[in-house]
Amino acid sequence: MGASPSGDDKVLDIKTADLKSAAPVFHEQSKHLSEALTTLVKTLDGLGKPWGEDDAGTKFEGFYSPQQKAIESATGTLVLGLVSIHEALTDMSDGHVDNDELIAGMFTKKGVAAGGEDGKGHK
Repeated sequence: MGASPSGDDKVLDIKTADLKSAAPVFHEQSKHLSEALTTLVKTLDGLGKPWGEDDAGTKFEGFYSPQQKAIESATGTLVLGLVSIHEALTDMSDGHVDNDELIAGMFTKKGVAAGGEDGKGHK
């Protein structure tokens, strides 16, 4: 593996705190995008054809109507993508914590008191 672009020889520098702080942002934004999609669909469906029958309305309908389901589907896919990023960051954060604990366990004796194996300075 090569060095990082910053030249500090770090290949992978992931901080658990960064993962934990970023994950909720994706969750929150997925909710906002989902709410916007729901509002768009309900509003336009409830209004019928609010763009009217004039030239501008006919042009808009000609572009929008054939693409409406594709727009809704693509936006739904974006919502799912944001949710999956949130879940992946959460899982990655949990995995980092578990990995750190595993590595720490390799270099320490769990359950051994300070001062030796028997806690009295004897091995």
